[in-house]
Amino acid sequence: MIFTSLVSHGHLYPLLPLAVAARDAGHDVLFATGDEMRPVVEKAGLAAESAGFGMREAFASVFGPDVEPRPTGAPPESFYPVIGEVFGNVLPRRFVADLTPLFERHRPDLVVYETGNMGGAIAARLAGIPAVGHGFGRVSPGEVVDIMTARLAEYAAEVGFEGMERPSFGDPVVDICPESVQSPDFLAEANRIPLRPVGWAEPGDLPAGVLGRDKSRPLVYLTLGTAFGDEDVLKRAIRALARLDADVVVAAGPTVDPARLGDVPGNVRVEAWVPQAELLPHVDLVVHHGGSGTTLGAFGAGLPQLVLPQGADQFTNAEAVLAAGVGGQLIGEDATEAAIFEKSRYLLADEGVRAAARKLGDEVAAMPSPAEVAQRLPDYAG
Repeated sequence: MIFTSLVSHGHLYPLLPLAVAARDAGHDVLFATGDEMRPVVEKAGLAAESAGFGMREAFASVFGPDVEPRPTGAPPESFYPVIGEVFGNVLPRRFVADLTPLFERHRPDLVVYETGNMGGAIAARLAGIPAVGHGFGRVSPGEVVDIMTARLAEYAAEVGFEGMERPSFGDPVVDICPESVQSPDFLAEANRIPLRPVGWAEPGDLPAGVLGRDKSRPLVYLTLGTAFGDEDVLKRAIRALARLDADVVVAAGPTVDPARLGDVPGNVRVEAWVPQAELLPHVDLVVHHGGSGTTLGAFGAGLPQLVLPQGADQFTNAEAVLAAGVGGQLIGEDATEAAIFEKSRYLLADEGVRAAARKLGDEVAAMPSPAEVAQRLPDYAG
């Protein structure tokens, strides 16, 4: 079988546990992704081939290499047509072009495609190969999704088939989001295969001081993820969290140079990267951007969350956190240093929030494991 994913950490990591479990169950697994992500796949012990291209190249194909598609300070909605074009047209076309010959060479029995990469679904259908979608978090309906779906429907019709009125063309969808926080519309329409979200991180050591630390002091984890890092937001959050009677671990991510964050107080440790899946069991509060990987990781670890959404599906993820009673959100100008401090202090102390987070963690733990779902994959091969 072939797994295929976009060139993005946030989209790739959710698929790796199932791909590894499928390999361990004795299935032949090939992972198709872009050159940037191939080393991650190969470190996981999976065979890989190149397909697609990276986000920067995809957006540059629309605007040219020297044009900023969303000027600084522009409202998020001004970027929606761009996202719709890239995800609904540019990326699917490229993936279909790359996957078609790959499918001809390997002729897999089943294709597992990441649902943000509908080029995988179209290529499988054109080749007559059964396919299963694999979600990467909560399904977030809205204007940007409507634009993307419309562009994707145009491309699908162009290559000879319809079916955009249902999630993932009606294919079964592996869903790693707990049912209680998943989109009701998606739950009503999708042929859903529940899968426990199992955190994936490249091998690495925990930051110094995490193991063997004084557990009488809370540990707060701050990250803005791999794509939406903002130096000013991180600095503001660091100043706020440093005021807590707590220790703070910061993952600056690939878009922010840790050196640019300057000197930090003694209770704060800044890293370029941390093995998040290994860190979360040691944490008491997660302050983050609302990316699906971090949101679901905190759900599974039973942790309160303070979400500072920066873009994409992060706003609806923040709303889901709030609705579930497992955390809070601060958006835009509301995310002041004082507000981050007060919200974080409240979330560390409030037993109702902590109880709700533990309950959600129990729900995640009861979902089928990657090994259990991997055993079922041949049933979908037809």
